[in-house]
Amino acid sequence: MILSCGEALIDMLPRISTQGEACFAPYAGGAVFNTAIALGRLGVPSALFSGVSTDMLGEILADTLTASQVDTQYLARSARPTTVAFVKLINGQATYAFYDEATAGRMLSLDQLPTLPATVSTLFFGGISLVNDPAASIYEALQAREAATRVTMIDPNIRPSFISGQEPAYRARIERMIARADIVKLSDEDLHWLLGEGDPSQLARQILGMGPKLVFITEGAAGAQAVTASQNRFSAAAKVAVADTVGAGDTFNAGALAALHAAGALSKTALTALPDATLDAALSLGTRAAAITVSRPGANPPWSHEV
Repeated sequence: MILSCGEALIDMLPRISTQGEACFAPYAGGAVFNTAIALGRLGVPSALFSGVSTDMLGEILADTLTASQVDTQYLARSARPTTVAFVKLINGQATYAFYDEATAGRMLSLDQLPTLPATVSTLFFGGISLVNDPAASIYEALQAREAATRVTMIDPNIRPSFISGQEPAYRARIERMIARADIVKLSDEDLHWLLGEGDPSQLARQILGMGPKLVFITEGAAGAQAVTASQNRFSAAAKVAVADTVGAGDTFNAGALAALHAAGALSKTALTALPDATLDAALSLGTRAAAITVSRPGANPPWSHEV
């Protein structure tokens, strides 16, 4: 099983009402939530650890997980409110305004950390859940607790506007978690935010030098690459009409993890010597699944029969 660890929230997406007025519609979302959903839809044993409210919006989140075959036993439920993100789309690109103070997702505590069975082979971390305490420190503590014996992956999915005023502490946390991780995924924008300008392939090797065994770099419509100590594989993105980019990177993560799972490669031993064919399969499924997500509004990852 792959346990995704991080935020579950409601995206308020811009719509036009039947009266022609601008309005917002609630959709279950959050970067880590989206990855858990996409894994479940791709047929991978998937679960989510996140602080989720018992309020009306929290029920939407829990019901959406169940409908996408995601195990909800590790949810930390509370009566605190649900995090909400209002989304603005400009030429299909999403920007966000987050409302996260004192929410169920943010106010996690150490006593809510789950005890994990041996069937959980892999933990995935990322998103805005790694920005604000106490949740950010709780997720880091979970990775630190499990990284020696289970595969861990991180996709920071950096939102500079959400990090404002906390950049030094955030950078330090991301660097620590990258150093513990076996797999790292970064968009080219995230890569440059972390390391500055330069060739993505060479910057990816700097990330490898921090400790991971495998780095994925996504480059939007161009495609994605997988970099190890001895390999650099690339897959072009499928050409589709883009509705919006919400959930694209999250779906890529799920596709890549699903392919590694299918190949029996989600172990610390296997990740040290991945065949080219396994990396190619991970890139292919990741980019194909992401292309389907961007072709329809909101974070709506594909089911296995669609890829």
